[in-house]
Amino acid sequence: MNITAAHFMSPDKIADAYARDGFVLPIDVLSEEKAQALRGDVERAEAKLANDPDRLALLRTYPDRLLPSFDALIRHPKIIDAISSVLGPDLLVYSGALFIKPAKSDKIVSWHQDLTYWGLDDAEEVTCWVALSPANRESGCMKFVPGSHKQRIVEHVDTYADDNLLSRGQEIAVDVDEADAVLCELKPGQASMHHGHLFHASGPNTSNDRRIGVAIRYIRPSMKQESGDRPLVAIASGVDRYKNFDIAATPRGSLLEQDFAICRREAELRKKLFL
Repeated sequence: MNITAAHFMSPDKIADAYARDGFVLPIDVLSEEKAQALRGDVERAEAKLANDPDRLALLRTYPDRLLPSFDALIRHPKIIDAISSVLGPDLLVYSGALFIKPAKSDKIVSWHQDLTYWGLDDAEEVTCWVALSPANRESGCMKFVPGSHKQRIVEHVDTYADDNLLSRGQEIAVDVDEADAVLCELKPGQASMHHGHLFHASGPNTSNDRRIGVAIRYIRPSMKQESGDRPLVAIASGVDRYKNFDIAATPRGSLLEQDFAICRREAELRKKLFL
């Protein structure tokens, strides 16, 4: 499959490619130097929290709530332009988690669809995955099945496999032909965007470097939790006319205890929502 780089595409072409394939890549967002600076921010934070597994887990789940540099990333104009071409100008960030595979790691992500367990009432969601280190075949980059987003949600099974980075080891309960997959190879600072129903997975990291990326989940404000709960989201662009969620404040500093307290409460709510 031939992939046209998103920076050569107009907003209309991005929307067309996304509607056809369920993904668009690569999107040039940051220079490699700025991507390295973001990586440095998170790795310094990891070092500070190395002896505190609770707060370290919260950092990796909510970097945009705990680090000002990641809060700025979710509003980066190049990302907003690309996502707005699909979802429109009003955007909320539903979550912004880090996905990290250690060097020489057997950790994988099984074939799955993002929206399976989130309990949202619609599919107006786009995940933007930003690479902070090389994401390629060797390091275990994502792979997509073009057009699979048109199948809506299919049955999944929970494997709870030790080598799976997903919380429940969730896996599509249908056969996926690996020959149909397209590798999502990205340089540091590049991003991809994909639909919440797209079949995607990633393999082990056989390289000598960590594979670090941040998955930013954008939704239209019109969406809501089917349960009626109001998880915290961030306004990334435009306005929220629907008020279906609580709005997170931007962090006023790095790794502030008041922000950790908010993230703990949010983690408990989402644990309940995703059961």
